[in-house]
Amino acid sequence: MNVLNGVITQIQSHEGISLVKAKTTKDIVFTSIVLDTSETAEYLKEGNDIKIIFKETEVIISKDAELNISVQNQIPCIIQSIKTGKLLSQVNLLFGETIIKSIITSNACKQLQLKENDKVMALIKTNEISLSPND
Repeated sequence: MNVLNGVITQIQSHEGISLVKAKTTKDIVFTSIVLDTSETAEYLKEGNDIKIIFKETEVIISKDAELNISVQNQIPCIIQSIKTGKLLSQVNLLFGETIIKSIITSNACKQLQLKENDKVMALIKTNEISLSPND
């Protein structure tokens, strides 16, 4: 699991669902859909410290800097290392001082011609981000 620290900056709720925005220490804003509201989950308050959690298999990698797509969570990173397997590859992305891990197919890794020190964009769909209180 990838875990980043953040602070809740905005919450929009309707019918038991919340769209939560949280800013990391590197000023990147993540958006998450949460099946709770401020009334049902104590930690969902603007200004609260939280953990931003997402699986390695949910991190999409793009080499294009100008993306006109619906994925809101776009994180500029640098490839620190690549562990290539027969079917899957683990790409370790440097986001500031934090490592974000991505597991993609080895074919995709070859197709994108990924290599160490490449500047890439890590993408995570809003529904794939989980939030938890920062205990």
